[in-house]
Amino acid sequence: MASSKRWASIISSIASFLHFFIIIFQVPVFRVPCRTGTCTSPIEVMSSHLIATELYPAFGPKALLYPGAIARSYSKNRTFPSYSKLSKLYNLTNLRKTSKSTDLQHLEILAGSYLAVAGAVLGLIRLGRTSLFGTLLILWGFVREVILKNSANMNSARSIHIYPVTMCIALLCAFLTIRKDVRKLIRCCRTRRGAKSLRFKAKIM
Repeated sequence: MASSKRWASIISSIASFLHFFIIIFQVPVFRVPCRTGTCTSPIEVMSSHLIATELYPAFGPKALLYPGAIARSYSKNRTFPSYSKLSKLYNLTNLRKTSKSTDLQHLEILAGSYLAVAGAVLGLIRLGRTSLFGTLLILWGFVREVILKNSANMNSARSIHIYPVTMCIALLCAFLTIRKDVRKLIRCCRTRRGAKSLRFKAKIM
């Protein structure tokens, strides 16, 4: 019992850190039209919506965008951008004049992005299901628009894309942050392993 709890805690903590890394450093998991043009991470979708609607002062979303801007500059061997240049770098200058139709067309992806970011931050303090719900909601948004093709704007349906590898990693990490479910998986694997061992011994005898 104690061993399964310990392993579940370790696995969930590592998964939570990896999910936080993917979200905060804006590892591309999809490509979708947004207020800034094209967004490739939940933080970009959420930040562009917050700034455009003025639901929160601009310094908050910009602070969330800054780690990703540093990571992108490092990966491309460029100098680190200053905080004052984030508006130009992410095309945040004229968001208030953009149409709300983009957000309405991708409502599930927008809501899922909010939950994914919130889950990534809160997951470092207290593990929960917020990250998983957010990631699943984003996936449902893509299923609705790409596979079921229920979107009225077909050009928009063609312009959205999921990066399978990073999305699968994000989904797996989001699931593994749920400590209770991880503990159940460990117990299930141990039970099956014990049953196979008993069958093997019975055959030998």
